[in-house]
Amino acid sequence: MRERKVLSRTELRERVEGWRRAGERIVLGNGNFDLLHVGHVRYLRGAKALGGKLVVAINSDESVRALKGEGRPVMPAEERAEIVAALSDVDAVVIFPELDVRALIREIRPDIQAKGTDYTAESVPERNAVAEYGGRVAIVGDAKDHSTSDILRSRLGRKP
Repeated sequence: MRERKVLSRTELRERVEGWRRAGERIVLGNGNFDLLHVGHVRYLRGAKALGGKLVVAINSDESVRALKGEGRPVMPAEERAEIVAALSDVDAVVIFPELDVRALIREIRPDIQAKGTDYTAESVPERNAVAEYGGRVAIVGDAKDHSTSDILRSRLGRKP
């Protein structure tokens, strides 16, 4: 039987502790993952290539709305989490209500926080939280030329 991948914060902390005891490296990726597209897949593949267990933190519906505006997310958090968890590169998924992942970083202390190419190592908002315990930030994925907002605007004629 396969292990469940979509976890509560408490379950995630326990799973991460077990992985650490087994000598695994922990990589954290995060985002909205609203309307999964090839940019998301390439980002997660790049994060997994850093080695170890890939944890993906997905913004709650409320935090997506606060970040992206009314009409978002297109899909509820539980569905977004289930879709991301179905990807073979992903080892665990958690939904978080905050606007950024600083609190989760402090809880699970990932060895690496993977961010997409729309950031530089210096511009990652949570970089100081990662540096506090000696973790590092890595930029992964392809050029940021895919976005849910662009898909909604150009292909569906909808305001993102």
